[in-house]
Amino acid sequence: MSLFRNEEIKKQIIIYVIFNTIVFLGALFINIICSIYIILVCLVIEFISLFFTKKRYNDISELTYKIDKILHNNDYTNFDVNKEGELAVLNSEIYKMTVRLREQTERLENEKNYLKDYLADISHQIRTPMTSINIMISRLSRQELTFEDRLKMIKEISKLLTRIEWLITALLKVAQLESDTVKLKKEKTNVEEVVNKSLEPLKIQAEIKNIKMKLKIEKNTNYKGDYYWSVEAISNIIKNCIEHSENGGIIEIISETNPIYTEIIITDEGKGICKEDLPHLFERFYRGNNSGSEGIGIGLYLTKMIVSKQNGVITAKNRENKGAEFNIKFFNEA
Repeated sequence: MSLFRNEEIKKQIIIYVIFNTIVFLGALFINIICSIYIILVCLVIEFISLFFTKKRYNDISELTYKIDKILHNNDYTNFDVNKEGELAVLNSEIYKMTVRLREQTERLENEKNYLKDYLADISHQIRTPMTSINIMISRLSRQELTFEDRLKMIKEISKLLTRIEWLITALLKVAQLESDTVKLKKEKTNVEEVVNKSLEPLKIQAEIKNIKMKLKIEKNTNYKGDYYWSVEAISNIIKNCIEHSENGGIIEIISETNPIYTEIIITDEGKGICKEDLPHLFERFYRGNNSGSEGIGIGLYLTKMIVSKQNGVITAKNRENKGAEFNIKFFNEA
């Protein structure tokens, strides 16, 4: 940037020349030496003023160049934020803005990759049962199939459709929670009512495997939460325990409360959880080594989201003797 091409500097020099001329002419009436002295002092002052003005404009020019690089080359140039003065403050603010833009860009990129992986996972989870359905439908057209074989295939198709329906419903609930489109209520919620409601749709599944439910729930045990979403969370855990329990097993549900938190403990007598699976058990679409063929890996992830949004934590571990243990704690708000 040329300093003298700036209109502001041009006006400053013109005003300076006019002012010095008036001062010089006025001083001539007093003394020629005084007049020369005054004009020299004015020249020095103007020179100093132009020197610092040029330095300031050079700094502005450098700052403009850095901003231009960021805008056009996506080059995050380092800004010197250790100086003082108004220009340094501007430099510092631009640096902060640049850092924030960088963080937002990285966050958007991460969200883009997350959405890409998320859609890929959904596509894979739905495509697998859909492929099986298409194969079985094509087989149903064969005339040599017996009535029993056709009935068996129809039941299997119905089972796969139910699985797809559950997956889509769970994914919609996850999407609602992740996007904060639903706000979980914070009202007095009774643990016994939540557990009983959670067991209702699972009774037939438990009876088929002859699994007994053993409840040890303290009367009038309450916490601040959302009743319906809590039922969803507890139901997913119990469903997981039933799927991993052997025939004739026992699932035990215990609740305790203290001034700090309300605790719900759910245990089963299954094979337990592999050590390498424990750190990833509540991750989206994670299927452990002991997952059955019908395991999708979304139920426990949804459960953790629900519990977390109700000021709670959920953990899982293996029991000393046999089976797994899920521990939920809803902390009391101060």
